[in-house]
Amino acid sequence: MTGDSPPTGPALPPRIDTSMPQAARMWNYWLGGKDYYDIDREVGDQFSQSFPDIVHIARLSRHLLARIVRYLVSEAGVRQFLDVGTGLPTVDNTHEVAQRADPSCRVMYVDNDPLVLAHARALLVGTPEGATDYIEADLRDPDAIIAAAARTLDLSRPVGLMLMGIVGFLSDDEGAHDIVARLMDALPPGSHLALWDGVNVVTGESLDRAQEDYNQGPGAPYKLRSREEFTAFFDGLRLVPPGVVSLPLWRPDPDPLAPLAEVDALCGVARKP
Repeated sequence: MTGDSPPTGPALPPRIDTSMPQAARMWNYWLGGKDYYDIDREVGDQFSQSFPDIVHIARLSRHLLARIVRYLVSEAGVRQFLDVGTGLPTVDNTHEVAQRADPSCRVMYVDNDPLVLAHARALLVGTPEGATDYIEADLRDPDAIIAAAARTLDLSRPVGLMLMGIVGFLSDDEGAHDIVARLMDALPPGSHLALWDGVNVVTGESLDRAQEDYNQGPGAPYKLRSREEFTAFFDGLRLVPPGVVSLPLWRPDPDPLAPLAEVDALCGVARKP
């Protein structure tokens, strides 16, 4: 159920503000879910009218997450994941993909949205052989994230740090690149950074206008970085081929019917030496 009625799922925490659009709920709306309110639908529709590709990017990002997690487990030997900025549960969440490949995988989800955490605790149940846990923390506090993650993850062994569509909510004034570097500094060699984010490399002015209109509204502003600014998040790490590319071009699954056109979002996976 949507609109003024609460989204389906567990009882709502007391801190939910249904008068303000929230990124995780808007993303859920674009993905065809049910966990959003009228304000999320209204702002989401305004954005997609100005920039229709956002719905396509939302769906591409889910497929990308699954490909990255499968790669990290099956080819890179990673068995632990720190997923920051989890978003509302949908299909093929990180722990589901990882634990299908190896049931012993351990996953720690991090978000600062009480609705996301309420749904996560109710719906994201992992395998008995592995572990799935959730903490409330903000990406702006990497030290708190690492301290809490150590309760579930063995930080002496490689970890896959998943920052999927989240660093755009960090401004340069907040030290976005430093925050990501601090998280990676706390992880051992063999850990991987998996990151995607919105950029303006294809569309041009229409995306800039849509983002500017959104940023002037009540929701959390989002920064569209350049290709160079995005690539800088991987400084000091070894990029996994094919490097920094548009979402559908990162190790795509064979599909002769799906054209691999670039979109306004870049991704990359890199290993800590």
